[in-house]
Amino acid sequence: MNLPPAGRPAEDLLAEIARLKEHDLPVRGGQVTAYVYDTGRAAVHDAATRAYLEMLEVNCLDPTAFPSVVEMERQVVGAVSDLLGGGHGIFTSGGTESIMLAVKAARDRAARDRPNLVLPVTAHPAFHKAAHYLGVEVKAVPVDLETYKVRPADVAAAMDERTVLVVVSAPSYPQGVIDPIEEVAALAAASGVPCHVDACVGGWLLPWLREAGAAVPAFDLSVPGVTSLSCDLHKFGYAPKGASVLLFADPAMRRKAYFASAAWPGYTIINATVQSSRSAGPLGGAWATLQALGREGYVELGRATLEATRRLRDGLAAIPGLRVLGEPESSLVAFTGADVDVFVLADEARARGWFLQPQLSYAGIPANLHITVTGVTLSGVEAMLKVIAESADAARERGPAVLPDGLVELVAGIDLDAIDDATFAELSASVGVDLRPGSGQPEMAVVNAVLDALPPASREAVLVRFLSVIYGG
Repeated sequence: MNLPPAGRPAEDLLAEIARLKEHDLPVRGGQVTAYVYDTGRAAVHDAATRAYLEMLEVNCLDPTAFPSVVEMERQVVGAVSDLLGGGHGIFTSGGTESIMLAVKAARDRAARDRPNLVLPVTAHPAFHKAAHYLGVEVKAVPVDLETYKVRPADVAAAMDERTVLVVVSAPSYPQGVIDPIEEVAALAAASGVPCHVDACVGGWLLPWLREAGAAVPAFDLSVPGVTSLSCDLHKFGYAPKGASVLLFADPAMRRKAYFASAAWPGYTIINATVQSSRSAGPLGGAWATLQALGREGYVELGRATLEATRRLRDGLAAIPGLRVLGEPESSLVAFTGADVDVFVLADEARARGWFLQPQLSYAGIPANLHITVTGVTLSGVEAMLKVIAESADAARERGPAVLPDGLVELVAGIDLDAIDDATFAELSASVGVDLRPGSGQPEMAVVNAVLDALPPASREAVLVRFLSVIYGG
């Protein structure tokens, strides 16, 4: 973009934003089954937007300058603490930041050489990201390939004198199942190791599903041995993006997440989060969403979500060739195909206006498609199932994504650091995946099929180059 020589009127800018968003996935209506969370209640979203804008220019850097930040955060964190077994919290920008701070606190508390954390292969990659940034080794353990839950004995076997944190999920994102938290937390406590529950998805969902009649096991800070928990409010709290809460059972552990520096001649530096300056807009949006819905609103959304999930699971089971993975205990559902390429199915569904999230095979878990059921899904679940059935038929007729002979071996053998982005873009275009500007949205079945055939390290290298090419410059 060239900076304009003179300022442009707001109307022109908004018109251009509308043009830029023309090919975006819709954020309302439930046809996008990942990334966005919709209550279906316009008044709630409007209240959050107005509160977000009201707090947009307030800076969370110095709470003494803006006491509104302190009061709002106390109320938001207090609501999460009341629902999830108590604790002392921090409001963060999202699950990744909450997880990063939990890993930092555990590392700093232990102060061990070559620290490691033990987690299931189904734990969110945010833990790997935190470990990468913080110099912590990851010890990943397998899950049971029928239940997709981690086995406590495997966790116990992986722990050693350098383990600073054990991780379990409520639920794990890939298949929506809850790890055996009570057993794992007890094992960790017996060894004096903190146990973090990743409830970024389930923290503000599972209690309402329980009230709606679902059998939800204990998972929060009330469980002995659980020392910290992350809960995203921009997921099933339905707040605008940028809203998560990290809870610690012990306030001393929370202080380990903080950062302070007095080794310079400038203003006082004390940060509760990774960021320093940050807008209070997300905090205002989260506060307003919680207030606008209230307990009654969340219970109603929980009932609708539970019913929609039941109908979806039953409907998928009735579609020939499709199989739900595991027994989902939340509102995350993953399914695979016996005689249909799920990556082709996803492309067919997108051509019909529905986005289903592809998940690559890993650690014995087959490639599958993931659906996040939200409060608005119930009104469109039959339409979704119809599209999935039609897309499965179309994918079966098309057959699996065809990869040119030798392509996977070629990609795996390329030194990606030795070629520039333009060469990588040409290579992609030669197999029908044109990422160059103006080429439009490519079908992703071939991309996903190539990635699925590569080992994880090669997948990661290719993904980095895809991102670099897409953004360019």
